Amino acid sequence: MSFSPFLPPSTIGILGGGQLGRMLALEARRSGYRVAVFTDEPPGCPAGQFADVEINAAYDDTAALERFLAQVDVVTAEFENIPDACLQAVEAVKPLRPGRKAIYTTQHREREKLFLRENGIACAGFRIVETLEQLETAVAELGRPCVIKTAAFGYDGKGQAKVNTDTDLATAWQPFEGHHAVVEQWIPFVCEVSVVGARSVDGRMAVHGVVENQHAHHILDVSLAPARVSPEIAEQALELWEAVATGLEYVGTMAVELFVTAEGRVLVNEVAPRPHNSGHYTIDACVTNQFQQQMRAICGLSLGDPTQHTPAVMVNLLGDVWPSEHVHPDWSPILGHPRAKLHLYGKASARAKRKMGHYTVLGDSLDEALDSVTQLRTRY
Repeated sequence: MSFSPFLPPSTIGILGGGQLGRMLALEARRSGYRVAVFTDEPPGCPAGQFADVEINAAYDDTAALERFLAQVDVVTAEFENIPDACLQAVEAVKPLRPGRKAIYTTQHREREKLFLRENGIACAGFRIVETLEQLETAVAELGRPCVIKTAAFGYDGKGQAKVNTDTDLATAWQPFEGHHAVVEQWIPFVCEVSVVGARSVDGRMAVHGVVENQHAHHILDVSLAPARVSPEIAEQALELWEAVATGLEYVGTMAVELFVTAEGRVLVNEVAPRPHNSGHYTIDACVTNQFQQQMRAICGLSLGDPTQHTPAVMVNLLGDVWPSEHVHPDWSPILGHPRAKLHLYGKASARAKRKMGHYTVLGDSLDEALDSVTQLRTRY
């Protein structure tokens, strides 16, 4: 099957106005594309700051969505929690990449876990529950510890509760009452890794290497690229990414987060149908970064070379490091480092746990980059 690519100055439509849309818009504008953003955020959102057109409306505002679609050639999403009715409306009139199937499946834990099981993709054992009685049965079957996760709209550790040996299940179930939940077997992992890559319209794939992730309070804190894992672990991780991309008939950039166990197994934890925080290092350390790949894939172009050319460590910057809501930290230590790259997301105000930016430090070795990060983190 042949596809006609969308070439500059075609217009790329982005559903969502956050930092992932912002970084895609920067890449697209650099290559001569126009960008239109549709978001329920106020005007001047991070993505809108670099868009040719910014439409601010609810995702169920039919008239506004029609106005947006009339101005774009191809559409992508910068986050997954977009109402399905909106996705269907878009896909009915314009190419949506990734398609509704991929976004609809991965925006909901229950659908995502069932997809993994049905496709034979390794993941933690799980049960779907709707009542306290079903929770009790699931915990008895999976054992303690285990984790209760809300089926919908969970990210960065939100909507989760760990069940330990002394946990009272009736109390633990209260926040989930009236909702579907996924109960997952507890995985005693030795490290968490992720793989970011892209799949083109014709099914070809270009995958960045395996990245090692360290979290703080369930939010990504630091990513080390390449990951400090064996070739066998890396091979498993890459194979799982390809299995997910193929099963979802994916087009665009996608991230898969994974657990590595002491026994040397790799299990899928979550799938993100978009560029990912752990892939930000690619902007500074790879021949083709994750946002360039997203642009290429959704526009029907051939994918770029994903090779990493320099070891790198990426550090998330949350609102916690801001002295106050509107006062920035002193960025001079980062900007004064010859191999550090600062990326701020243009958000109007800082608050705790909000992703405000990141920086990447390059090094001749991963240890060198990590040493620089350790020193820099004491200085802002």
